[in-house]
Amino acid sequence: MKVISLNVNGIKQAAERGFFEWVLRQNPDVICLQDIQADERSLNDSVFFPPEYNAYFFDSLDNPDEAGVAIYSKTMPKAIMTGMGFPECDFEGRFIQADFDKVSIGSFLTPHGSNHEEALQEHKYRFMEGFKNHLIKTRRKRREFIFCGTCNVARSPIDVSSWFVNQRNSGFLPEERKWINEIFNDHEYIDAFRQVNKQDKQYTWWPDYERAWKLDEGGRLDYQIATPGLKHVIQGGSVYKGQRFSDHAPLIMEYDLD
Repeated sequence: MKVISLNVNGIKQAAERGFFEWVLRQNPDVICLQDIQADERSLNDSVFFPPEYNAYFFDSLDNPDEAGVAIYSKTMPKAIMTGMGFPECDFEGRFIQADFDKVSIGSFLTPHGSNHEEALQEHKYRFMEGFKNHLIKTRRKRREFIFCGTCNVARSPIDVSSWFVNQRNSGFLPEERKWINEIFNDHEYIDAFRQVNKQDKQYTWWPDYERAWKLDEGGRLDYQIATPGLKHVIQGGSVYKGQRFSDHAPLIMEYDLD
């Protein structure tokens, strides 16, 4: 099973940049998108609904032009779930899940946070706490899960450029790194990409200026978070940098699953 996840920073902009043509050539089984920034009703071009895929969207109730997530799948899911039961997620369109025979796959989007606006950072922390609680509850279920999306947190110094300076910035604050490492260490989830790829400079996001992209000054803010039972079926992982569809890059993972 090939699963591709990408924070598109606007699905319409990504489409204009050729994302759907590229992803169809990749022929994944599941595509998870974040930050679609669109109401499903406004997606009136056939490019957003490839005939090979079933498409499911969850947009923001507060503002459809912000946040929003989507899942595309070749196989029709047994069920679709939206939200995680707390307002920072459910009112803002930040989680959608598709259930298949052997695995459930979710697409999630953590808020950006801010170095300068305390309210925005607190909003991010509330989402992080709610998401972590959801992951803890998920461990009690008798099936496997893959959560694909943007954490907006780099896990360790290998995952961010200028790590020493960035310890003062949202996305690499000590509290944020503690949160994400609790997910992988205390609650035993698997960082699927790092399970198979240990190289440095495997960034998935770069600041919105051309110099950062050229110098490869960014951070690994996007993850596929798998339940422990999937540890030994993770076959490969890569970040695609051949084309730019947004300020994030596609994360491509292969699992030995039907």
